[in-house]
Amino acid sequence: MMSSATEAPETTHAKRRKRFRWLPGVSMAGAATILAWGVHALIPAIPILTAAVVLGIIVAQVPRALPAVTGILAPGLSVAAKRLMRVGIVLLGLKLSLVDIASLGWLSILTVVVVVLLTFGITIWLGRIFRLPGHQPLLIATGFSICGASAIGAMSSIVKAKDKETATPVALVTLCGTLAIAVLPLLWHPLGLNAVDFGHWVGASVHDVGQVVATAQTAGAAALGVAIIVKLTRVLMLAPMVAVASLVVRRRSLAADSAANGGKRPAIVPLFVAGFICAVLVRTFIPLSEPVLEVADTLQTIMLAMALFGLGTAVRLRELVRTGWRALVVGLLSWVVIAVLAYAAVQFA
Repeated sequence: MMSSATEAPETTHAKRRKRFRWLPGVSMAGAATILAWGVHALIPAIPILTAAVVLGIIVAQVPRALPAVTGILAPGLSVAAKRLMRVGIVLLGLKLSLVDIASLGWLSILTVVVVVLLTFGITIWLGRIFRLPGHQPLLIATGFSICGASAIGAMSSIVKAKDKETATPVALVTLCGTLAIAVLPLLWHPLGLNAVDFGHWVGASVHDVGQVVATAQTAGAAALGVAIIVKLTRVLMLAPMVAVASLVVRRRSLAADSAANGGKRPAIVPLFVAGFICAVLVRTFIPLSEPVLEVADTLQTIMLAMALFGLGTAVRLRELVRTGWRALVVGLLSWVVIAVLAYAAVQFA
């Protein structure tokens, strides 16, 4: 009787500890988000989300921190990278108004869509030529063509990519997006672009929204306004691209089920994608006060920053340098491809 009485509290304590095992990692991601915000406040040219990814990458390279990252912090970092990513993407939809996008005109919208699709297809082709493993070609293509690390996180959750497969594309899209902040303004005048055309080019070619803002603001308010609208048009492509990927995964799952009798089938349209679309429709058709939009924007930034910190902790730079040179080449080529296609689109539109 005594032994069973003493075992019960221990069992209850173990269950509680298992239930809240995500707390240390999520708390760490929250603290890193505050630090990333501080970095952005000190150096406005560094976007919050970029700082969050870089902080995650740095933490993962510290030998003394690595056991905690792969141990006690791992469950919470996984929750941040996956679940909080989905919440952030839903809230991202509140940035998108179909009215604003329509103001670009049908020709500009068409060119943006064509650039996204061509970059996506060419990058997957390059990934296969360089024999990148697993889902890396798909994830690199998603990140470089649509909206950076957040798009990679969304796609990886659909195709059930491993952390190692996700880590390399996240590192590459962060590297190239950061380079764009420094490189593209230097090419503004040599390419003969006016401020509005430069904003269009930046919005159509730079990966993350924060990186777009940091790059386009160098050309003034007019460039920044156009860049954000063009960029958010690309973000809107996230929903159909992820939905198509989900349908492909579901079809393969159905084929596997017919052979193996069982298995959980992916949703036809993932819940967070449906939420993203609903948020876009709310932003378009329901008048929302400025304070509500500001709160939603802040929450979205927090969710995505925590998620990207979690993704960043999966990056191992030594392994990337030693074995990831092919992925680096694909990433750099994709960056050049989207920049060239976006420049051609600006000239055409």
